Amino acid sequence: MLFSPLHDFENHYHLAHRQVKFFPLPARRQVAILDLDMPETEHHEHDVRTVACAVITVSDTRTPETDRSGQRIQQLLRERSHHIAAYVIIKDEPGEIAAALGSLPEAAAVVIINGGTGLAPRDTTFEAVSQLIEKEIAGFGELFRMLSYNEIGAAAMLSRATAGTVGRRAVFSLPGSTAAVELAMTKLILPQLGHVAGLLRG
Repeated sequence: MLFSPLHDFENHYHLAHRQVKFFPLPARRQVAILDLDMPETEHHEHDVRTVACAVITVSDTRTPETDRSGQRIQQLLRERSHHIAAYVIIKDEPGEIAAALGSLPEAAAVVIINGGTGLAPRDTTFEAVSQLIEKEIAGFGELFRMLSYNEIGAAAMLSRATAGTVGRRAVFSLPGSTAAVELAMTKLILPQLGHVAGLLRG
């Protein structure tokens, strides 16, 4: 269970007793292993080798079969030996996003959300996540837009990708396009995932 900002947000949307259905996942090995083989610097001595991650796709239309971005996130995580603790597709509604975050398995140390970061009226992920974030990882959004600019030009400024901490979890919110997911995962999230998880675990 997350900290009080989430409870307050859920109560605002009358979601205290809401149930969120997650898709079944195959049994995996131990979800978090302290990396004792990489003590190159004190800065990274507590990095986590295998991180338990939750993947949330925010979409009014996708299914597990058509969710290319959600599937790609999971594929990239597994290629780096990380563990998928939960996977869910929810509607682009602030209340549903808050309920999904509040229903995640306790083991999930990192949450990766894709979808709902644009400017359209139905794009509400940024608002929902921002209400819950306790410590913003401002550099994530800044770097993502910088990297996106190199690929798509000025349209990159329309992305509201963001990240931060909610309790002892890190939450990353990405655009829904597969190209954007690929960029954020390979250039930003995966290189620092074990370090972020280690810092939050303490």
